[in-house]
Amino acid sequence: MIAKLTGIVDSTGTDWVVLDVNGVGYLLSCSNRTLSRMAVGERVSLVVETFIREERIVLHGFGDQAEREWFKLLTTIQGVGARLALSILGVLDPDQLTRAIASQDKTALVRADGVGPKVAARILNELKDKVGNLALGPAATVGAPAGKGAPAAVPGASPALADAVSALVNLGYGRSEAFGAVVAAGRVLGDDAGVSDLIRQGLKELSQ
Repeated sequence: MIAKLTGIVDSTGTDWVVLDVNGVGYLLSCSNRTLSRMAVGERVSLVVETFIREERIVLHGFGDQAEREWFKLLTTIQGVGARLALSILGVLDPDQLTRAIASQDKTALVRADGVGPKVAARILNELKDKVGNLALGPAATVGAPAGKGAPAAVPGASPALADAVSALVNLGYGRSEAFGAVVAAGRVLGDDAGVSDLIRQGLKELSQ
């Protein structure tokens, strides 16, 4: 099992790279984001996921461990194969993907080639519980009433945070963008922040 390769970029294509490792050329499938960070003749290290399909070994290369872990997670979803997972990772980096799923931002996912509304909805539904708290961190408790468990529009989020996100979306910001700004605002303002304070600070975050 190959887990990592370090060598010289020999050539690249629309979704692949040939990496020369001590005179041996390895063909790896990569996301557009990973390919954009490489140049022919450059020495690079790629984290590798090895697939064995129909008596054929396929290598997938990633710029970092986070991208590889997201690839493995995405390919557990029905209808999401290796090619589609790489397409998603080509338009959303791991942090953006985490925010998109935590905020249930279908629009962000359908930007990837081959991802339609049904597949996007399936990804959001099956992964929301796995990434919600990871994306929110301490902000999950911002403005939450003691002893209350009121449902929020954003999985795992407090009512105040969810309302602030909705307000920014109504102002024309993308859901993932608004979500990231409000989470950042919550970390700045602390646990006592209300909806209006989160909105004002969120707008400041968006303007930076």
